[in-house]
Amino acid sequence: MTGYRAGATTAVRCIDVAGLMAAAVLRKNRTARVLPFEQKVVKLELNGRDSVMTNASKLAKIGGGGTNCSAPLKQLADEKARVDVVIMVSDNESWVDGVRRGATETMQQWERIKQHSPNARLVCIDIQPYGTTQAMERDDILNVGGFSDAVFDVVASFAEGRLGAEHWVGEIEKIALESQ
Repeated sequence: MTGYRAGATTAVRCIDVAGLMAAAVLRKNRTARVLPFEQKVVKLELNGRDSVMTNASKLAKIGGGGTNCSAPLKQLADEKARVDVVIMVSDNESWVDGVRRGATETMQQWERIKQHSPNARLVCIDIQPYGTTQAMERDDILNVGGFSDAVFDVVASFAEGRLGAEHWVGEIEKIALESQ
């Protein structure tokens, strides 16, 4: 993402950023599973031994037309998969699945996953933060808005339990304000 530069444009799409992130995670963590999604999970074979760019290129070809953030979580819940950390990289504009019974479908599927993996953690990286979220932040859920190299360190800290929901409040409270 380039930020604001008057008159400048970028050809980088959310699917490109998500593809690079997923490919980098897969390269570093060979047991990771990548579940690309649009309106549903897209079947795609990736090899963790391939280069990051090879896998990112395969992922970028998916297209990224619709967004159903609950789709990969539903698949994991249906499989009763044991998970440690789920990293969701999206624009989080999940319009395919709605809000029911006071929670997003994403949260409902996350609760199903937690039944089989009570210590699991969810990281939602919102590439283009619009002010809404699919999963409310709490001890097992971290929302990250935007993307930079620092995201990898933040995700690692959260996955290792060194970063909780209150982390940013603590960081803000450390700032000494001068009285006027």
